[in-house]
Amino acid sequence: MKQFLIPASPTMKDFEKFLESDYEIGILLEVHIAQLKHISKMAERHGKKMIFHVDLIHGLKNDDYGTEYICQEFNPFGLISTKANVILKAKQRGVLSIQRMFLIDSHALGQSYRLIEKTRPDYIEVLPGTMPWMIKEVKEKTNIKILAGGLIRTPEEVKRAIESGADAVTTSKRELWDYFEKAR
Repeated sequence: MKQFLIPASPTMKDFEKFLESDYEIGILLEVHIAQLKHISKMAERHGKKMIFHVDLIHGLKNDDYGTEYICQEFNPFGLISTKANVILKAKQRGVLSIQRMFLIDSHALGQSYRLIEKTRPDYIEVLPGTMPWMIKEVKEKTNIKILAGGLIRTPEEVKRAIESGADAVTTSKRELWDYFEKAR
């Protein structure tokens, strides 16, 4: 990805703000399935590439069939999920695959490593992204590109994540979108 900051839109108001920005790639978080056609057309008109968080699409089951439907109907740039079947189907369809990894404890970390070994996604989104030492560890252990997300609140935390090996930072914090857009 060319961007080191990827805006994540949890609401339509945030999505509209993203459309007005200079960012090319964005993430769509919580949305109802009935809104996807309208959202996809808006993004296309603005020359934006959308990554859909499949686990947060209301009215859609995050399984092979739901993933196939999203890929066929909306041709997303990428898909994010915690589910192995979503990641595998996205890869099969030639869509950028992003496996979410929650850094809760050592047991969850071990389970995530086993899942990632099976799916081999294009990217891993590490949450929370405020632990630079874990970003570095996950990147070294998996040799997969990293997105850092969750609880990143300041420009300094964005910079620390990037310096620790994250290829980009995902954030719904609009102040960070504005800060780094102005700095470009």
